[in-house]
Amino acid sequence: MEFNFVMATAVIIMVAVIIVITSGVKIVQPYEQAIYMRLGKFVRVLNQGLNIVCPLINQVVKMDLRTEVLDVPKQEVITKDNSPVQVDAVIYIKVTDPKNAFFEVTNYRWATVNLAQTTLRSIIGEMELDQILSSRERINVSLRDILDENTDKWGVKIEAVEIREVDPARKVKDSMEEQTSAERKRRAAILEADGQKRAAILEAEGKKKSMILEAEGLRQSMILEAEGKRLATILEGQGEAQRLRIMSVGASAMDSKALSVLSMETLQEVGKGESSKFFFPMELTKLVDGISDYIGSTKAVPDREIADTESIARAVGDPDDVLGPIPSHEEIQAEKERFDRSLSEDLEDVNSVIAKKPKDSA
Repeated sequence: MEFNFVMATAVIIMVAVIIVITSGVKIVQPYEQAIYMRLGKFVRVLNQGLNIVCPLINQVVKMDLRTEVLDVPKQEVITKDNSPVQVDAVIYIKVTDPKNAFFEVTNYRWATVNLAQTTLRSIIGEMELDQILSSRERINVSLRDILDENTDKWGVKIEAVEIREVDPARKVKDSMEEQTSAERKRRAAILEADGQKRAAILEAEGKKKSMILEAEGLRQSMILEAEGKRLATILEGQGEAQRLRIMSVGASAMDSKALSVLSMETLQEVGKGESSKFFFPMELTKLVDGISDYIGSTKAVPDREIADTESIARAVGDPDDVLGPIPSHEEIQAEKERFDRSLSEDLEDVNSVIAKKPKDSA
């Protein structure tokens, strides 16, 4: 019995020693620091790793140094223009001084969230609804700076603040939707009016160009037609002059016998007609006398000398003086090509003038 009692006592003493020794060993994780207090007095900050402290009479509080995310609950805030909105946010904090975070504030997380709520309410209350919806980044920066300044004495660093949601009241939403719809209709009307204006300008510009081109085409066609008529008149006149010259040359060698034969042929052709009346541009007696002289019923007809070429030329004049310069086919073709080149140059000038007009109008 005594042996069993001794063994039990020894075991109890060993367990007590192990407990005492274990209470003096503190392991701090890499992302932590610990506040070491002994008998209600702050001793030091324990860093990461194995730390030996006084057993039984020590108190160690570990502080997480990693970035923490705190949710700021949604709250109703009245804006400067008396529009109620529901606002919430997210805060990213990090403990930089474990000693102050433990001794300067009861609960730094709860204190930071409440400070964020009151600061957010103050900032939103000084802004109008439109500014809140369009200036979230400015609100985030202002809120972060104010919180960081006030939590610095707690050993807490405010890394970022993000406004998560800005939810206006239902009536305000309806009014905003109506305003947005009206603004879109206004923009659509402006765009439609601007499109019609541009279309009218382009249509007028197109009509102007079309009229210019049509007028230019008409001018060029009239020029070509006049040029063609001029060349045709010249060629017809020269052809007529040549015909008369040939007739005069042939007539100068004709004697009374030839004229009588032609007169008889003419009477024969006239007689073939169906008309019962005939008009002769000469006295019929002279025609009959010429025919009778030709057939020898009256006086003999003296033979006329056939005039040579020089006498004919003296009679009708120099052919060059009578006809003038007659253009050859090559000369007419060259004149046509020159006119085509001039027409192309005129069209290029008109197109360049038309191309410059829209810039001048703009």
